[in-house]
Amino acid sequence: MDIDQHAEELASALGQDKEEVRQDLENLLEYSVPIDEAKQSVRRKYGGGGGDGGTPESKAIADLTPDGGNVTVTARVLSVGRRRIRYQGDETVIREGELADESGVVSYTAWTDFGFEPGDTVTVGNAGVREWEGEPELNMGESSTVALESETLDVPQRVGGERDLVDLAAGDRGRTVEARVLEVEQRVIDGRDGETTILSGVLGDETARLPFTDWDPTPELEEGAELRFEDVYVREFRGVPSVNLTEFTEVSPASVEVSDEAPEVDVAEAVESGGMYDVAVVGNVIEVRDGSGLIERCPECGRLVQNGQCRSHGQVDPDDDLRIKAIVDDGTATVTAILGREITEDVYGGTLEDALSAARDAMSREVVAEDVRGKLVGREYRVRGHLSVDEYGANLDASAFDETDDDAAARARAALEELGGDAEVGA
Repeated sequence: MDIDQHAEELASALGQDKEEVRQDLENLLEYSVPIDEAKQSVRRKYGGGGGDGGTPESKAIADLTPDGGNVTVTARVLSVGRRRIRYQGDETVIREGELADESGVVSYTAWTDFGFEPGDTVTVGNAGVREWEGEPELNMGESSTVALESETLDVPQRVGGERDLVDLAAGDRGRTVEARVLEVEQRVIDGRDGETTILSGVLGDETARLPFTDWDPTPELEEGAELRFEDVYVREFRGVPSVNLTEFTEVSPASVEVSDEAPEVDVAEAVESGGMYDVAVVGNVIEVRDGSGLIERCPECGRLVQNGQCRSHGQVDPDDDLRIKAIVDDGTATVTAILGREITEDVYGGTLEDALSAARDAMSREVVAEDVRGKLVGREYRVRGHLSVDEYGANLDASAFDETDDDAAARARAALEELGGDAEVGA
């Protein structure tokens, strides 16, 4: 439905002149207000907003729902970020971040600059509520109002966007981080306006390491630089949080310590995080899954090939490779550790060429997987790498895979002693 149809529908329902209604809609859409919210605003203007006379209801943040109509909220501004987006074919700068009251926190998007800053207490009037990534989000358009309150609202949340890397999550906006640039490369991608040059790489601090993308390349981003990044947003990239810098990100020098160690957590905690870029878990290998050992990959895209067929490129002449998919269990949950060729060669005790030779001698490629199973299953390992979680489960793309010094017999004896048993456990 185009704007003429929307205007005609509204004008008929409200008993107003179609051209006036159309002009009102166009004014709102010019500020990238979503069409449904714009129509609600026009209805309220002409007294068609509902039985309460069109006055938005005052609500606590915990009570906000997308189907509750427009609202009035009094809250503390936790963070403010800026981002340029394209909406309905036009570019616009939005403000975004989080608001909080005693009942909870809500993300917001402001389609115009209302001038508030982190720490301000504001009353937002006539704001819409929509669902964004499964949660309510407050939308402030041209018809919304923002009043600065003289009394500060006390909230338990931290005011301001400063966070350690480990505390960042996909969907965060208006964040400030201090980190060292561990890796950086310049790339040219096909953007929405043609070829675009960006920077990407890895940032690190004392708590974690995360990938980043700089969409408006900053000269200060050199390997080894220790920097403060004000106003970044976070989105998910390959299952983990990724820091995004924009033209509005302010970059300045900082002093940053970086740990060489990955945070070590139990498997359940890692999985519940939804994804971690650099993490370590310790557990026993309880199974080596099918698709391990000698495999074949598409020479075009690197995907697994079965019977010479790639899902994307059809019949191909595949490349041989080595891989292990090991299920690791630490008693809290399980994760599939994906070991690439280099680590798999270490586990196997031979090169890819050695594995191919063994398969020819045995006239079966499965001989390599069976050999690996015999070496891994039942032993305890520390696995470090990048964790992603999706509908198919949790996968840990391993950068390190080391057997622990764990003594199974000693653990069994300790367990028996704790239970008051005196059975003999052999080594």
